[in-house]
Amino acid sequence: MTGRAGDWSSRRRIAAAGLAAIAALLAAPAMAQDSDPPLAVPAPPPGAALPEVEPVIADDEFEKAVPELSPLDDPEMNRELESIELFEQRLSEQERKAGQEAPLGDPALADGDTSEEIADAKIRDTELTQPLPPLESFEVTPVEFAQPEPDSQSASVAYRTEITGLEKVDAETTKGLRALFNGLSALRDGDGKAANVAMIQARLEEDSALMQTILASEGWYSAEVTTRIDLAAAEGEKAGAMTAVIDAVPGKRFALGKIDVVAGPTEPLGLISDNLALKLGEPIVADRVQGAEAKVSLALPEQGYPFAKVGQRSILLDRETGLGDYNLPIETGPRARFGGFATEGDTAFGADHIEVLARFEKGELYDSRKMDDLRKALVATGLFSSITVEPNATGEAVGDGTEYVTTYVKQDSGPPRTIAGTLGYATGEGFHAEASWTHRNLFPPEGALIVNGVAGTKEQGVGVTFRRSNAGKRDRSFELVAEALHSEYDAFSAYTGRLAAQLHRTSTPIWQKRYTYALGVELLGTAERSWDDAIGRKDRKTYYVGGISGQIGLDFSDDLLDPKKGFRVTALVQPEAAVHDGFNPYVRARIDASGYFPVSDSLVVAGRVRFGTIQGAERDEIPPSRRLYAGGGGSVRGFAYQKLGPLDPEGDPRGGRSLNEASAEVRYRFGNFGVVGFVDVGQSSADTMPRFSDLRMGAGIGGRYHTNFGPLRIDLATPLDRRPGEGRFNVYVSIGQAF
Repeated sequence: MTGRAGDWSSRRRIAAAGLAAIAALLAAPAMAQDSDPPLAVPAPPPGAALPEVEPVIADDEFEKAVPELSPLDDPEMNRELESIELFEQRLSEQERKAGQEAPLGDPALADGDTSEEIADAKIRDTELTQPLPPLESFEVTPVEFAQPEPDSQSASVAYRTEITGLEKVDAETTKGLRALFNGLSALRDGDGKAANVAMIQARLEEDSALMQTILASEGWYSAEVTTRIDLAAAEGEKAGAMTAVIDAVPGKRFALGKIDVVAGPTEPLGLISDNLALKLGEPIVADRVQGAEAKVSLALPEQGYPFAKVGQRSILLDRETGLGDYNLPIETGPRARFGGFATEGDTAFGADHIEVLARFEKGELYDSRKMDDLRKALVATGLFSSITVEPNATGEAVGDGTEYVTTYVKQDSGPPRTIAGTLGYATGEGFHAEASWTHRNLFPPEGALIVNGVAGTKEQGVGVTFRRSNAGKRDRSFELVAEALHSEYDAFSAYTGRLAAQLHRTSTPIWQKRYTYALGVELLGTAERSWDDAIGRKDRKTYYVGGISGQIGLDFSDDLLDPKKGFRVTALVQPEAAVHDGFNPYVRARIDASGYFPVSDSLVVAGRVRFGTIQGAERDEIPPSRRLYAGGGGSVRGFAYQKLGPLDPEGDPRGGRSLNEASAEVRYRFGNFGVVGFVDVGQSSADTMPRFSDLRMGAGIGGRYHTNFGPLRIDLATPLDRRPGEGRFNVYVSIGQAF
């Protein structure tokens, strides 16, 4: 398209003005629609005659507004457009003729170059062509503020929390609601401080939802909770403090209007209803509902329904009556009896030994408590890293409406070897360290080999023990012991070899038993040095001792190493015979009793008594290591080990044939620490029956550090009415309480 540039430019401006006018006319109705709400106009039916609408602008007016264009055969319209260079040159000449100065004072921009480009001005700018300086050359001056910047750590907004609207609820319930809210509240957790008001508002919104949940859990499902922040400080508060207010309107409390349990028949018939502890008319409290359902889910497996499933409850609320219809589906499954045993996995022993550990027989009604007991017994063996015990359905009918289930045990054996050690100290006894290596399943099932060593100030030795746990019966163990010991006490010095066998039922730290017993036989040869009245000095004699022993115990305390309530009683009888310059039979007997009385959660009063006697032989006919002694950490504290009782001419203990002791402690615990005040009293005598005429007393104070395996004990004691040669203080360090 060619033509004169001036005419084309003017016509282009006229055409643009016309198009702008048309656009303005078309936009007018749209603006009206934007300003007014849209109207819903129904569509006309097919074939209806539409009314004529006058045009927005008449045709002749539109034709006048559009400029006329030259015909296509006009040579001016068909002429080629000039280039940008020629256009710039012509424009520059016209401006120079009009007397205009060179642009920017640069003649080069005044069309001195016939091929001037638009970008030449930028290229000729020398500053723009220079390279940028390196970043290291820049110096940045910190901005100085008129006031020092506030410390973000110290900037905070103080506030208090206030709950209103609960006054309409009874006092006891209100107390519980507030306690539950305070334990979970974000506002309370903030301790009355926030970084800004927005943080307080965020905590308010969180606590508003919390209050709504708490009220719903107590049966107020239509509660209304609103929040606000009072900027004015409450009376007595510091200036600037705010009050975060939660206004709770509980509204109507919903109660149970209907209880419907969908389940099959059970035996006994009232098994579900008797355990679902919900009553018509009581408030719908989440804890009570969940607790009632949990009781049912426990009762069914305990009464022969191992596969019972309590379904998802539904509660339909009627807001007009304030009642809720409760519906609970339950699948009871078949009633079952115990059948056989099966096991797999990384096994430590087979199903036959699992049957030994079980406290139920085939044909007994299924009881989940007995399955839990079996699981605990398996854990107590110490042979597993994990263990699973569950019933498996067999579908085998018993004939009385029940069917057998298999007790399935999935084993995952753990490391069978352990290394253990103990360390203690007591004045008169010195240090005592003992270490042991154990393979708990070297001779399956549960056949352990134990190698132990003793290294102490007064005693050294080694020993080997074979132990069969759960030997043919649950909780029954058999032990065979061989050991060699050297003892160096003030009362005697001995080199002893010992063989012993014992069948027993005893407590362990993870399996405390109410009833214990021990039956054993013992043989030993010992060369012991002690005072000999016949020669008037100490002399070493060799004794050969054989005997049997029997012990029974009752333990109704709540903890093996740190009891707080209950009592314990143990009785021991040991008929023995010593061979040295003849055959000398005698009987050793001892009884121990202790009781524990909690005064409060942190204060316990404990007491113990001990009586012992040896009947049937003179004192000098009994090996010194088998006599009875008093004094020391496990006896009468405040006195050196074995120092209470008859003494030889050198002031060393000789031992006796009777013993009586008593102790009282007040134990106070705070956190993981504790303090103990105690008084001990006791004496040993050369007579066969205890004497109460010359009892000695010690008193002291102790510290305790409570760990997950028992308290570490440090006791400091002193003898009352101290006599010449007795120490002023004695220290005892051990694990566990003194008794």
